[in-house]
Amino acid sequence: MINLAKTKKLRIIPIGGLDEIGKNLTAFEYSNEIVIIDCGMAFPDDDMPGVDMVINDITYLTKNREKIKGIFLTHGHEDHIGGLPYFLKEINVPVYGTRLTLGLVEHKLREHNMLSSAALKRVHPGDIIEASKFFSVEFIATNHSIADSVALAIKTPVGTIVHTGDWKIDTTPIVGDMIDLARLGELGREGVLALMSDSTNVERSGYAMSEKSVGDKFDQIFNGCKKRIIIATFASNVHRVQQIIDAAAKNHRKVAVSGRSMENIVEISLLLGYMKVPEGVLINLDNIGKYRPDQLVIITTGSQGEPMSALTRMAFSDHRKVEVTENDLIIISASPIPGNEKSVSNVINELFKIGAEVIYKSLMDVHVSGHACQEELKLMLALVRPKFFIPVHGEHRHLVLHKRLAETVGIPEKNSFVLSNGTVLELDASSAKISGTVQNGQVLIDGKGVGDVGNIVLRDRKHLAEDGLIIIVITIDSETRLMVSRPDVISRGFVYVREAEQLIDCVKDIAADMAEINLAKRNSDWSMMKASIRSGVAKYIYEETKRNPMILPIIEEV
Repeated sequence: MINLAKTKKLRIIPIGGLDEIGKNLTAFEYSNEIVIIDCGMAFPDDDMPGVDMVINDITYLTKNREKIKGIFLTHGHEDHIGGLPYFLKEINVPVYGTRLTLGLVEHKLREHNMLSSAALKRVHPGDIIEASKFFSVEFIATNHSIADSVALAIKTPVGTIVHTGDWKIDTTPIVGDMIDLARLGELGREGVLALMSDSTNVERSGYAMSEKSVGDKFDQIFNGCKKRIIIATFASNVHRVQQIIDAAAKNHRKVAVSGRSMENIVEISLLLGYMKVPEGVLINLDNIGKYRPDQLVIITTGSQGEPMSALTRMAFSDHRKVEVTENDLIIISASPIPGNEKSVSNVINELFKIGAEVIYKSLMDVHVSGHACQEELKLMLALVRPKFFIPVHGEHRHLVLHKRLAETVGIPEKNSFVLSNGTVLELDASSAKISGTVQNGQVLIDGKGVGDVGNIVLRDRKHLAEDGLIIIVITIDSETRLMVSRPDVISRGFVYVREAEQLIDCVKDIAADMAEINLAKRNSDWSMMKASIRSGVAKYIYEETKRNPMILPIIEEV
């Protein structure tokens, strides 16, 4: 590889994924070339009403589109691939990923009618891709809560950068090999300039448990159970779904699948050979009525209490095909993502109200994490032996704690960098420093709209949701400039008009007075009239109710 280390620096630019869980996207820039790691999305916060998903602001990358040589994916979770359709609409570059990862990407692009135009390049652990003149990328097998996960070793003119992706050490994986610690150790001996490592579980001591332990627990629960079993888990956790199917088959139960994303993942995994189902075990959800409760297992989405998910609809008796009863055992095989605790708790409470038996992680070990805990994180640092350390994939406290953990295994404090989205870290073979920022942020997806919901629209939505709306309709004779009739008032989400007639009558009177005052002025226009009506009515309503509804005056000319 060309040695320009003395004249140029490598720029590491996290666009998303820091100080947050989701939106993972990192750019590596050297000279006139850029390679990108992952392209994820995030789910909207509670203060984003109506928003479907959040993706990254890629303005910097769009301005430098000619430099971009490819996108390299670590695994197939939404927070790492969910933003790809929107990215590729703007910048169509090759996308490299392992078999299952690209299978999920293909499904996603097909939904956006983009599959035919995408350049998807399948790779295997151990492959080295010569991405460009200055970059080569090696794929290294890891363990995670989805099959075909990899770490990446990015060779550059200034040195090697190791990006772990999401990972853990699983010595007894359900499918495939355990993480390739030997190769990571070889890279450490060869010399690693910087390590970028997953920080999600840095607060947890010890080691992450093996996925196989959950399968053992399922066997215990299924054995002798006389109830119908409904299990909610992450759709993307192919290994978990496989273990549920195995336990069901061992106990002579049929398996039905509920939830669109779960159905898609099972279909793709079966097609690609990542999941094996004994003949006759998998049945259509429409046919569950043909079997006794002790002959059935239903695998469903909704482990995070998502409002429209299958389990939530079951809990609130709103599912068209599954009615939960006291003869059901519900297993929630997942931990709540930070921020989802209340939603999950609400679903569990509703299931208890129905009389169902509910098992969740705090009662029994029916879930293990796909992320490394403290001892594994220290082992990664010891194996790779990086000169510089950059904690990634976590909220701010996770990044800071990971930096402190690195110090305990010999990484100098001055050689660790807690970055934020948009921060530029410049490195050469012997030094690293922060050298500014690039534009970054979030773009909101609402239906087919991309970025058309901004802060003003969100503010209005929250205003409407919290305070309601009053519409005041005034009809003006265009010739005489007189009101044709008394103003009409419509209230939505503020007060019920028939139960607040006195208040509404006063609003009409104030609106009429303000309109007449403005009509009497020769230089008054409709915008001035609307502003005075809005001001006068708002003042009155606040004095009477201590509330601030949105007030929308409408003037009609006849």
